[in-house]
Amino acid sequence: MTTVDAPVPGSVAARLRTWDWVYLGYLLFVLAQPYFSPDPRWWEWPLAIAVCAATAVLWAAALLRGPSASHIWSSIVPMAAIGTLTAPFNTNASVLFIYAAAVAGDTLPWRDARLWFAGLTVLDSVTALVSQVPMPYRLWGFVSALLLIWVIGLLELKQRDRRQELENERLRTSQVELLATITERERIARDLHDLLGHSLTAVVMRAQLTKELVLADPQRARAEAEEIERNAREALAAVRSTVTGWRQTNIRAELEAARRALAGTGVTLRVDFEDGLILIAAAEHALGLALREAVTNVARHARASACHIGLDTDGERVRLVIADDGIGGEAPEGTGLTGLRERIAKLGGAVQRTGSAGTTLTITVPVEVAR
Repeated sequence: MTTVDAPVPGSVAARLRTWDWVYLGYLLFVLAQPYFSPDPRWWEWPLAIAVCAATAVLWAAALLRGPSASHIWSSIVPMAAIGTLTAPFNTNASVLFIYAAAVAGDTLPWRDARLWFAGLTVLDSVTALVSQVPMPYRLWGFVSALLLIWVIGLLELKQRDRRQELENERLRTSQVELLATITERERIARDLHDLLGHSLTAVVMRAQLTKELVLADPQRARAEAEEIERNAREALAAVRSTVTGWRQTNIRAELEAARRALAGTGVTLRVDFEDGLILIAAAEHALGLALREAVTNVARHARASACHIGLDTDGERVRLVIADDGIGGEAPEGTGLTGLRERIAKLGGAVQRTGSAGTTLTITVPVEVAR
């Protein structure tokens, strides 16, 4: 019973919009015997009409209820029983065995459905032997039913399996979309933290400095205000590019931003950058954000006077080191460092943090994924 153009799979509305209702047209064959009989007996028309009405009700119940094991007693058994009782008097009533096979194929497991096909075949054969309809008219209904029990039943089994495959594929697609959405949200959350943490820290610190310089040194206060404006614009651009997904950081740009950020807090910066070191975009983006997070932590928490940034490779790993001479400590890691570890882990790298004699953050990435 194949449903097409269904608004919601499995709903009553979906089962109402199906071509399977057309199959009730085969009940006209039941009416054909008294119609074409040259001398129908008085009970042939009432019997044919009763068979058609009962089959239509059972078929509608099967369609509206959808796949269910309860169809064995609510549809399959009644159809088989009506066919067994009436087919000896109306050869075309054997069509009920075909309806029963269709419901079995649509609702039962393969093994159970095939057992029903075999049982319906036996019933069709038995009713053919005891039929009161003369030859050769008797064969027209019973032989066709004998073939169609298996043809229609197996087709329904295959269509049912196909529908199940499509439903499973739809569920897998939904799961993939959900995971992609969650991954994208996590990416945006990490990027916003890494990108805005640095920029907003610089804005806050420069705003505090500007407030102190307004009266003492108006000219420098003006310069700091311009720097605040530039940092704010960079933060706004970072938000926009992060949300659209194309934001890529650059190590050299991050080093320059680090110089400006640390200079505003009075921290002396020394940089050792291996000449000729070229990184692929994904690795440079991850290391650039790691550098930004580390520098933000130095400016915000370290109370350092000097900071050293080193980037080099030993042939097996690309290594980024950010070390300061601040207060150090082993405070619990915040969301920034947690997101940094997750980002580096995706590249097969590692993050090591030590908090004695200042803080040193060492980030390593396998050279085969970084270059």
